[in-house]
Amino acid sequence: MAIPEKIKISSYNSLHGFLKSIPLFKDCDPGVVDDLLAGSHLEHYPKGKLLFIYGDNAKRYYIIKEGWVKLFRETLDGMQAVIDIIPKQSLFGERALFEGGIYPFSAEVVEPSVILSLSLDRLGKRIADNPRLSRSMLESIASYRGNLEREIEHRLLQSAPQRIGCFILQFIEKKSANGKNEPVVIKLPYDKTLIAARLGMQPETFSRSLAKLKKATGIKVRGSVVEFDELRQITEYTCHACTSKYPCYRSPQ
Repeated sequence: MAIPEKIKISSYNSLHGFLKSIPLFKDCDPGVVDDLLAGSHLEHYPKGKLLFIYGDNAKRYYIIKEGWVKLFRETLDGMQAVIDIIPKQSLFGERALFEGGIYPFSAEVVEPSVILSLSLDRLGKRIADNPRLSRSMLESIASYRGNLEREIEHRLLQSAPQRIGCFILQFIEKKSANGKNEPVVIKLPYDKTLIAARLGMQPETFSRSLAKLKKATGIKVRGSVVEFDELRQITEYTCHACTSKYPCYRSPQ
């Protein structure tokens, strides 16, 4: 595979600002951000590019500027267990600091992406000597654990159609959801086979469950485009089997 094309950074300040927009680094002093960015690379990757493999010695961690990345492990018979498919502004690979210096999963680009990679060694040293960064790392770990617990809850309490509905709701911005009687159109970011894998379903189970969701809520699905006449019905149908107080709409980027 060809070496990823290096992207010229027109303004160092834009990269500095991008790193500060990541929750883990939002409270860092400018000097700390400068140190973390030393030796960083901003690169364009094609769909299908494997960034690292489970068990590799970890030297870098990554932040997605544009695109999507799949985190997964493989079984002995070659089947993939998809852990997550993460969007822009997501950070990954940093957990290797607490996993004996090896990556705890594999990472593959699933849509053309722009990704920033940084030195894991520099991050480890800064966490060790910077209380604010250490606290942010603990908050990041707590957030990850909370998301994991929510996912376990969904698999226990929600039906397959409800889990698909919950997944779809995550791509509706809060500003769109404010007018719940207004039509909403969203575009799913990757293909349905990957969505099925992310939700722990076989493709045929996903297809049957999506048909049930459409019948129960009136949503329309045309390829990767999902249309809602209004959000009330899918929200009530999906969130009925969830202990979260609020629907999981995302905040605007």
